[in-house]
Amino acid sequence: MSGLFRTLRRRRLLRRPFPAEWLGYLEQRAPFLQKMAPEPRQRLLDLLKVFAWEKEFIGAGGFTITDEVRAVVSATAARLVLYLDLSYYDRLREVIVYPDAFRIPDRTGVVLGEAKNWGTVILSWQSVLAGLSDPNDGHATATHEFAHVLDRQDGAFDGTPHLRRYSHYGAWAQVMGEHFQKLRQGERAERQVMDDYGSLNEAEFFAVATESFFEKPRQMKEKTPDLYEELKRFYGWDPASTPP
Repeated sequence: MSGLFRTLRRRRLLRRPFPAEWLGYLEQRAPFLQKMAPEPRQRLLDLLKVFAWEKEFIGAGGFTITDEVRAVVSATAARLVLYLDLSYYDRLREVIVYPDAFRIPDRTGVVLGEAKNWGTVILSWQSVLAGLSDPNDGHATATHEFAHVLDRQDGAFDGTPHLRRYSHYGAWAQVMGEHFQKLRQGERAERQVMDDYGSLNEAEFFAVATESFFEKPRQMKEKTPDLYEELKRFYGWDPASTPP
């Protein structure tokens, strides 16, 4: 899809009214939305509806995609780009949703979510709901996988998305690299803030750190302030200042 065509299509989708029934789904399933001030909340709803209507949602494992699924999953994606841009999802074409944990060929054990190289995110609906049900535990499967999409937007799963300015890359590499190594070494502050799964590689570290940035912002700001500031500069907002 060309950039001009995509822009025109998104403008057309923005003009469509927001489905009233979606608000009920979001009030029930996405508590983070209720904490937002009116202006960013409206911005999120605009991004949400464009994402929901632009991407292809596919049910798998006997699961049926409903408006509730489409709205709730899209809300988690929109939160990440609230002060970025939907262009971060340009490479993403489809969202596949299973009813619960699923298996992937050539992988051992079950999987709750995965972002693929070729423009696909796979999610477990039950895991999406579990991540949203406790907005402060630092675990949010959909947030994790959509963070991978942001990371991949510049061409690779490497833990460094396309940053706002070229001058930001030096500090990003230093801060993210330092805390990644500390998590791998089991440092107390990092383990209090982030899941150990982030020590697997730089891409998982960014995704796990993103989960904590949105779900445990006050703890991250207190325990690892420089890491919090880097993520704040990238995402463009300060979730630690949102009223509890």
